[in-house]
Amino acid sequence: MTDITDHLADLIERVARAAARAGRAPNSVTIIAVAKQQPSTAIVAAHRAGLRHFGESYVQEALPKVAALTDLPITWHFVGRLQANKTRQVAETFDWVHTVDRLKIAERLSEQRGPFSAPLNVLIQVNQGGEEQKAGVRPADVAELARAIAELPRLNLRGLMTLPPQGGTRSHWFEELAALRAALVRDGIALDTLSMGMSDDFEEAIAAGATHVRIGTAIFGARGA
Repeated sequence: MTDITDHLADLIERVARAAARAGRAPNSVTIIAVAKQQPSTAIVAAHRAGLRHFGESYVQEALPKVAALTDLPITWHFVGRLQANKTRQVAETFDWVHTVDRLKIAERLSEQRGPFSAPLNVLIQVNQGGEEQKAGVRPADVAELARAIAELPRLNLRGLMTLPPQGGTRSHWFEELAALRAALVRDGIALDTLSMGMSDDFEEAIAAGATHVRIGTAIFGARGA
């Protein structure tokens, strides 16, 4: 697992440089290691190298890994598309959900979050490009959904998440999401998180204000490699 340590050292340096260019402190950016299709041993190696936040995209893949690593102080993020029939498992297992795009999903998460657990941190996924193949709420509908989620008792609405359209520069999509959050804050909706940027564009996302970047390949290498 030496490669993971080397990859992570390079990534942390790149994040720090990107933050400095934006006039921000390196610790203002949280690296989420997306461990989709990675074994528990890879997560352990990344944890030993200093990472504490890990993301999973598929519930059934995530559950045995979470169970196997209960002795490690890990913050678990669900970053995949969330189906209504999986909300109980996610509500009971994860600390963050990045992909809420319907009030029904948020209501189920709130109802199914354990009464003795901390409120579940949630983000609204925004479909900025209007792409039918992607989940996410339209930018124009975010404010209404945010206000409804903020009223739910077992959730802590933290911010917004995006998977921008592929191809070309993505800076304007990231800047647009940051502007949307700023507008919501001005309207009295407390949001402190922007989850945007992955292995190939996280520096652009940090320049636009990302607080959380979701990194897989740049830490673990190509899946199946």
